[in-house]
Amino acid sequence: MSEDGIRELWLQHRAGEDKYTYFLLAITASAIAFAVQKTSDATFSWTLAPLGLAVLAWGGSFYCGCKNLIWVQTALMANYNFLQLRSGVHPQQPDHPALSEAAMRGTHAAMNSNVDRAQSYALSQFRLAIIGAILFLAWHVVEIYARTIAA
Repeated sequence: MSEDGIRELWLQHRAGEDKYTYFLLAITASAIAFAVQKTSDATFSWTLAPLGLAVLAWGGSFYCGCKNLIWVQTALMANYNFLQLRSGVHPQQPDHPALSEAAMRGTHAAMNSNVDRAQSYALSQFRLAIIGAILFLAWHVVEIYARTIAA
């Protein structure tokens, strides 16, 4: 595969990951808004506990999605700096080869750390969105049960 083909594949992969992250952000923001709308005339009751936990999970998911985007951008910048150092065109390129090698090692380590953080936040974003959905369904069942025994 040509270098341009590899680059195009990478760009498509990045675009897909970004769309997925933004999709989950939109879902969790919408779910929080829906929960607020559904309870606009509610009074405090024990039956709202699962919904409150769902909103907390969705809020955590939203937070993790935002942090994922930040760490992805940080990883991309570290990668850019690493490639500049490797090519010898970094604006602050060390003069000595040993210093350049040390700078590349440090930048590469930072890049890997940033990628690990981004992946951790991405996984947490997904898990918390699912947990919120399960808690929302539990709230719905609790509400139906409470109405059934009240009738």
